[in-house]
Order: sequence, then structure tokens, then C-alpha cells
Amino acid sequence: MQTKPIRWFTFIILVIGGGTVFKLSSLKDAFYVPMQDFMGLSNTQIGLALSVYGIVQTVGNFASIYIADRFSKKILIPFSLVCVGLVGIYISTFPSFYGILIAWGLLALFGEVIYWPVLLKAIRLLGDSTQQGRLFGFLEAGRGVVDTIVASSALGIFLLLGSGAGGLKAAILFYSICVIIAGVLAYLLLDDDKINTTDEQGNEISKNKAAWNGVIKAIKTPEIWVVSLTIFTIYSIYCGLTSFIPFLKDIYGMPVALVGAYGIINQYTLKLVGGPIGGYLADKKFHSSARYLRFALILAVLAILIFILMPHEKLNIYFGMCLTLGFGAIVFTMRATFFAPVDEIKIPREISGAAMSIACIFGYSPQLFCFALYGFIIDHFDKSLLGYRIVFGLMGFFAICGVVVTTILLKMIVKKKIIKD
Repeated sequence: MQTKPIRWFTFIILVIGGGTVFKLSSLKDAFYVPMQDFMGLSNTQIGLALSVYGIVQTVGNFASIYIADRFSKKILIPFSLVCVGLVGIYISTFPSFYGILIAWGLLALFGEVIYWPVLLKAIRLLGDSTQQGRLFGFLEAGRGVVDTIVASSALGIFLLLGSGAGGLKAAILFYSICVIIAGVLAYLLLDDDKINTTDEQGNEISKNKAAWNGVIKAIKTPEIWVVSLTIFTIYSIYCGLTSFIPFLKDIYGMPVALVGAYGIINQYTLKLVGGPIGGYLADKKFHSSARYLRFALILAVLAILIFILMPHEKLNIYFGMCLTLGFGAIVFTMRATFFAPVDEIKIPREISGAAMSIACIFGYSPQLFCFALYGFIIDHFDKSLLGYRIVFGLMGFFAICGVVVTTILLKMIVKKKIIKD
């Protein structure tokens, strides 16, 4: 079978949007203290804004099951990017707290509900089943590159203008302009989608009816739910990576000077490296994203078990950093490719948006409870090694569940004669 050529130029346009769309909603990552100082926000208020964001994302993604296949990506992607930028311009005026709540709700609506499932759908449609691992892997890496460049530039603008209120406004406006430009480029350069308006019996139907038929078909497809569970287990493990920083600080005594360097490597370097490696292994070595994910999950189970049993109080800080980063690298290869099996299960391309939306709803749902659960356990056991071992044990439990789920997924794939063991 001849491999379908990947339209890399289109891919780059999609990556630019994917790397800029969430900079405003994650403003706290680089400007947490300035947000407090110049926007008058307390820790609680910032937390409430993020809670509003999470609620809108979770509820709204149910609507995206319909939206993602009802309208063309040439409309949805530019529209959502430009709207995110306009919300950013509003945020730069330093509105009241209630204005902030509305703004973060709108950022979730345009970024998470309208944009993200459509982006995933567009990436899937760029290649065939032999290319999905690389497409999603390079998407993750490319977003990391764009993310780093844009965030560093915004921080540079903030510092150049004196690290004051004016600098923060300029940084927010810079984010806003970047995402609006990405939206304009997407409108000018993306192809229009052809929406199928013929049902399975060959009857002509409206676009609304076609979209609803797609929703029903996606919901009734068990393979989509198994892929969603696969993402759920991997994302639950991914949430646990945030506990490595306090673990190294509390147990290994990692100095503050190393915290920043470790955080950059953990969040950016591993993303840049893990994405392409995971995609390459899935496509070229395992010839199946589902097979690779099962292998990586088995590896994660063994790695976390060894990690739990090690005498951490007696180990060197740099050895501890290498251990945690090594485990993180395994997780990032999975995180980069966990949407790729959607193509392996042969979901019809006309319902790709609905399939990706369902995967987003349930696959990302661990963020609603995992961060809080892991943090509670660490605090409850007074930041002791026992508390951290319990957290790592839970991560191992989710990895075991992932092995079971991916095994079921592979059996479904084999049954449909998509791949053969």
C-alpha cells in the first residue's frame, strides 16, 4: 500500500496555532506574581478563574462532539484562534474579577471546546494509518518549540519594559497578537472540509442531520471508548509527574537553583524529545500506536515499581533527577501518541471530530481529580517518603490499568482485521 504524502506545510500552520492558543489561559505559568501585583488577583481568585475554565471545558466538550464535524476546520480553527486573541486584548485592560472569570470561561470555550478537537481531527486527516504516531508526536514537539519561543519572547517584553503593569499588558497583547496572526494564517492557508450530506442508504440529508448521525455513530462505537480509557490511564500517570519536583526537594534536598532547570527539562525538553521518539517507535518499530502504548505502559509499570523500592534517602540528587526524568520521558512518548489509535480502529473520517471530542472529554478528565488527590496524599503524610511512595503506587496502578485497556484495544483491532499479531 502506497503511503499518503503528509502535507507538511499545512501541518506547520496547525502547529503554530496549537503552540499559541493556550498561552493566555496559562498566563499564570510565567506571570503568576505579576497577575497578583498588577491585576489585583489573590491566589483564590486565580484558582477560581482556572476552575471556571475547567468547568466550561468539561461541559463544553460535550457540545464539541457535534460542532467538530458540523463545520469546516477552515472556519472553526481561524474563528477560535481570533476569538482567543480578542479575549486576550480584553484581559490586557485588567478587568474586574468577574470580568476575569468571564474571560477565562471564554478562553476555555474557544480554545478547548471549539479549537482543540478540531485541531486533533485535522492532524489525523493529514496522514494515513502508518503515519499517525509521527503526526501526533511531531505535533507535540512542534507545539513545544512554538510554546517556548512565544513564552520567552513575552517574558523578554515584560522585562524590557521594566517588569511593571505596562510590561504585563504588553506581554498579554503580544500573546493576543500572536494567536490572532495564527488565526489569519489558518484562514488563508487551510483547505475547506467536504461535509458528507449523504446517509448510509444514499439519501441526501442536511448538514445538521449528518452531524447528529455522526454523533450517534461515534457514541455507539465501543472502540472509541476504549481509546478514551487508554488516554485516561496515561493522563492519570502524566498528572503525577508534577509531584517529582516537591519529591526531589523534600526527599533529596534539591536546591532552589536546580528547581527551575529541572522544571524546564521536565516540561519542555522531554516534550520536544519524547514526541518524535514516541511517534517514530509507534510507526516504524511497532507499526501500531496501540502496540507501542501497551509496551510503554508495561515499561512504566516496571520502572515505577523499581523506583518505589529504591533507597531514596541514600541516593545522590543528580541520580534522583535522572531517575525521575527517565520515567517522565517514557510518559511523554505516550502522551504524544495517545490520540493516534483513533485511526487504527478505523473510525470513519467524517466523524473524526466527534471521536476526538469524546476522547478529550474522558481522556483528560483525570485533571479534575488527580492533581488534588496526589497533592492531598503528599500533604496528609507530611511530605514524607511514604506519602510519595503511595502517589507513585497510584501512578503504577493506572499504568497496570492501561496495560489491560490497551490489550483489550489490540484485541478489538485484530478482530476488525486492522492489524495481525
